Amino acid sequence: MRIAVGGIHTECSTYSPVLMRTGDFRVLRGAELVDHDYFAFLKAHEAAFLPLLHARAVPGGPVAKDAYDAFKAEFLDRLASAMPVDGVYLAMHGAMKVDGMFDAEADWIGAVRDMVGPNIPIAVSYDLHGNVSQQVVDAIDIFAAYRTAPHIDVAETMDASVKMLVRALTTGERPGVIRVPVPLLLPGERSSTVDEPARSLYAGLPALEGPDVWRTDLMIGYVWADEPRATAAAIVTGTDADAASAAAERIAADFWNARDRFAFGPVTGTLDEMLDLAGRTETRPIILADSGDNPTGGGVGDRADVLAKLIERDWQETIVAGITDAPATEACFNAGEGAELPLKIGGTLDPSGLSVTETVRVLRLVEGDKTTERQAVVQTGGIQLVLAARRRPYHNTEDFTRLGLNPSEARLVVVKSGYLSPDLAAIAGPNLMALTDGAVNQDIARLENRHRHQATLPFDPDCGFQPSAQLSARFQTQS
Repeated sequence: MRIAVGGIHTECSTYSPVLMRTGDFRVLRGAELVDHDYFAFLKAHEAAFLPLLHARAVPGGPVAKDAYDAFKAEFLDRLASAMPVDGVYLAMHGAMKVDGMFDAEADWIGAVRDMVGPNIPIAVSYDLHGNVSQQVVDAIDIFAAYRTAPHIDVAETMDASVKMLVRALTTGERPGVIRVPVPLLLPGERSSTVDEPARSLYAGLPALEGPDVWRTDLMIGYVWADEPRATAAAIVTGTDADAASAAAERIAADFWNARDRFAFGPVTGTLDEMLDLAGRTETRPIILADSGDNPTGGGVGDRADVLAKLIERDWQETIVAGITDAPATEACFNAGEGAELPLKIGGTLDPSGLSVTETVRVLRLVEGDKTTERQAVVQTGGIQLVLAARRRPYHNTEDFTRLGLNPSEARLVVVKSGYLSPDLAAIAGPNLMALTDGAVNQDIARLENRHRHQATLPFDPDCGFQPSAQLSARFQTQS
């Protein structure tokens, strides 16, 4: 069987003023796609995989239209050259925003459907923070999404989608996809699967599967996308419409009924409140999440609000990782290790963000590849600060150790994050989250809402919900 593989994967805050462009994406083409660790699971399947193009970027602002058009055109050219195919697998995210366009995934997947025709099965994998429209459901046959946040089941989810596709091609069964949208939007920080009620809701999904219900998924959705498709949803893949509908309605109802139980996992408050609490805390390392500027949620990553407060309060034994500032990073490289120089830090990508000017000493300079790029570790007072030339997170221990930093030895570690990665959560004592400003701030009810459905929590506190499965057109034609 011949299965085409590719896709585009990123998450975009419509509140970020910084467009993502071609250079922000890691692009895998042809053989380098199947040879990459990200797609290593494909080797376990007995199928001829035809690698096309996969573009993936750290979440951010909307994707520039010309960049999206170029990726899509190249992908479709490669798909045309690979034809005929027996199936298509698309590794997507589900919350991509293209400048000037609503529902970019529906545009991409719809173009694939138009090219391969109605009889070739299309399987997709999504992040559980994707927004799934009915247009996407109408174009696909198989769906799987992450069941963990933080996401520790990425490869498992991608593999599940491909397994269903191989099953369909081997047995001749043709599944369909059911979608039940739920008028509730939560930030990921209030719906981590480490905490209740999300932990139990996701743990219960496999029990709803069976011979005719192949896969059950709960989509939290992406709240920082002001698009009509922004919503939570139950998504079920199966071969029996009635059984799949019943499972989807159960998932949707359980999620809705738990709506008042979702809460932040870590201790949460204003920046001043969290720093006051940190100052009274004897254990270490205290890990403080700067949630409003989290690059893995779509934040810009260049705000210096927290740094300014730390300097004002003369914090010692502190690591701040990190602030995206290409000019400041380049100035450090020009000065060299050991140099002292005045430096304007922050606000280079989003001019509305706060910046500070401090004299710093350059401790370490680290060259990197396109993924890591140049980084500089500087010191100001008792604070060691990481500057980065490119937007990126500092969520894993390796992100620190490659810079000569040991977060376990610090009194306070500040990261631009929401919920912590498993690496940092394991050493946090305690984990605090500051409700800071930024493109992914947590004050959801006050976000500008021009395009999302108004009858959605938290924008309409009085909205109601009755689960009602919506069969895709493709499923209906097979019934």
